[in-house]
Amino acid sequence: MRRSQNGKNPTFAEFFAGIGLLRLALERKGWMARFANDIDPLKSQMYFHNFPSSKDKCFILGDIHKLDTSLVPTVDLATASFPCNDLSLAGARSGLAGEQSGSFWGFIRILREMRARRPQLVLLENVTGFLSSKGGKDFLDALLALNDLGYSCDAFILDAAYFAPQSRARLFVVGINDNKLEHEAHEAFRFYESAVRPAALADFIFAHPTVRWSLRDLPCPPERKSFLVDILDAIPHDRKEWWSAERASYLLSQMSPRHAAVARKMIAGRDYSYGTVFRRVRNGKSMAELRIDGVAGCLRTPRGGSGRQILFKAGKSKYYARLLTPRECARLQGVPDSYIIDVPPNQALFGFGDAVCVPVIEWIAENYLTPALGEGVGGQAISASLARG
Repeated sequence: MRRSQNGKNPTFAEFFAGIGLLRLALERKGWMARFANDIDPLKSQMYFHNFPSSKDKCFILGDIHKLDTSLVPTVDLATASFPCNDLSLAGARSGLAGEQSGSFWGFIRILREMRARRPQLVLLENVTGFLSSKGGKDFLDALLALNDLGYSCDAFILDAAYFAPQSRARLFVVGINDNKLEHEAHEAFRFYESAVRPAALADFIFAHPTVRWSLRDLPCPPERKSFLVDILDAIPHDRKEWWSAERASYLLSQMSPRHAAVARKMIAGRDYSYGTVFRRVRNGKSMAELRIDGVAGCLRTPRGGSGRQILFKAGKSKYYARLLTPRECARLQGVPDSYIIDVPPNQALFGFGDAVCVPVIEWIAENYLTPALGEGVGGQAISASLARG
């Protein structure tokens, strides 16, 4: 375990802390939380249940735009999993000017006002739609804002499906506080496209030489070892969690001919098999879309009763349906069963649907944050002249 410059375990402040899954991941890799902030009192309940000392010591509930910077301690890392509502492809795409995702600028304000106390590292997390929001302008503005504060930038995309049976691609940005370093141009084309920098991101990097980049050569993500069936609770069919035959039949009737054919094949199987279903509106009609590749769809926040993922179990000429439980959703986020869930189901599902995947953050800590902090600088620095030739 590399230490921070003062010889102690590295420290971090988490903004948009949610239910504490980023903290859970970093602490499992030897980092120490010294500060947390979130605006949502319901999410903070789950946070306090799992990190009770934070309620009195380091958690401030409130709007980041109104947060007093003097309350933020000096740390090695600041993290920001800011709201995705205005950046998501499924949202209104208001971008960083939106009411929710615009809270990113509150985070930038905090860093600016910290001045000489700015952390060595910054970690941003958001949906991949951040990359294309406003034709890429929002992402560029965010990177240049970090540059202006003395941070060179790296960006990569990781899908939770490498680590857990959930499809959840997210865009990460690491900022390295190297304002005092002199940058030289390096030919680093080999860094552009990779398993964690797909073509769209690699093209963005190449097309924006005005950004002060610092790209780190990262290993390929691991091969996932778990599947949907591995995270499911063994709930007897006579329990109330399972839907009535009529409700399950209606779900089946909402499937397109292609999806219904897959479901019928599952029903005819000699053994039970499992899939997940999301209801989506297609051409003004509610449709049930079935996925059977052993990976659940991306967890979402259940607003107005929508967005909850359905488990479809079929075989032996029978079929059953129910909602995924909060504990099963926690497992899809790589959360150990020791994590306390003692709030109403919808509250828990909202928290997990708006959170990070724990082993993804652990991978980033192990392969990026801890080594970069130990080095005191970033990876390969790339000057503005790199891509011009």
